[in-house]
Amino acid sequence: MIAPAVEIRALLPADEASVEAWIRAAPGASFFHRVGWRRAVERVFGHELVDLVAWREGRVVGMLPLSRSPGLRGASLISSPYAVYGGPIGDSRDIEVQLAAEAKRIAETTRVRRLELRCFEDPGLDLVPSELYATFIQDLPDDPAKVLASIPKKARAEARKARERHQLTLSDGRWYAPDLYRLFLNNKRKLGSPGLPRAWFEELLARFGDECVVHMVHKDTQPLMAVMSFVWRDTLLAYYAGTADGADREYSASNFMYMALREWAVERGLARFDFGRSRKDAGAFSFKEHQGFVPRDLHYRYHLVRDRELPSFTPSNPKTKVLRDAWSKMPVWVNARLSNVLARYLP
Repeated sequence: MIAPAVEIRALLPADEASVEAWIRAAPGASFFHRVGWRRAVERVFGHELVDLVAWREGRVVGMLPLSRSPGLRGASLISSPYAVYGGPIGDSRDIEVQLAAEAKRIAETTRVRRLELRCFEDPGLDLVPSELYATFIQDLPDDPAKVLASIPKKARAEARKARERHQLTLSDGRWYAPDLYRLFLNNKRKLGSPGLPRAWFEELLARFGDECVVHMVHKDTQPLMAVMSFVWRDTLLAYYAGTADGADREYSASNFMYMALREWAVERGLARFDFGRSRKDAGAFSFKEHQGFVPRDLHYRYHLVRDRELPSFTPSNPKTKVLRDAWSKMPVWVNARLSNVLARYLP
């Protein structure tokens, strides 16, 4: 018996609730596949939501999160902007291939620079591959008291020292969002990269409610480090972080934060901790390995239309070194204003 045909069409507002419900149950879905993520992007950055949905006999059987994202040299189709995961998901491999093929067709028709699929698994598609990034996901113990013992010896000693000698504490609350914004912006400035607007953090908190949480590490009343995380199914995903100058050197704030975050997750019945994406040659990659996490390759895929090569904004790119050096020397207030403008073009 021949299976009924699959119809692929653009997401309609009237279908968002049913598509969102399907995403929540789909095995391959991530937090960033949620329609609400691209609605947040649309609201803050103005990127057009162009999600594709696969239907069979009136039922959702697949979707591809997609936004038309402006860039400094023209628009691209990205799945999913400001996210580390994306790509097609479906009830079958064939449906995922059809979704990707439709996205390629749209990219060619609209003459964007490229189609970019930030896939978690290798999609096996006939697209240009990039294995520049890895992610770090770890199962959590069943008892918060077991978290410290699960951390490698050196990192465990630093985390214990932060708690016992420096008396660092962890707390959570939406009211820490301004501190997160300030610390995140300063960290990005020092790296020579634009930050994100305050409105973005506020939108995420407003849109996702209890599934978006901000944690702060304090030394007495001094804020040392803030992290915004997302709760997705049984996983806590630590996503945006900002650290005060000297906080790691003097107090091992990061070692403490990521130990305490895992304890917090276990206390709430979560089973996994997602440490997020890192570039393979970056310091953050090594830090996560030292925390006991095993890297897992991310399989980003590209279809180049007007572009002739893959985008490269990495620190090793000599073409951007002068810009990065100048950015890191800007006053904070100038950096903040320019970041508000440029962030729209750097998804």
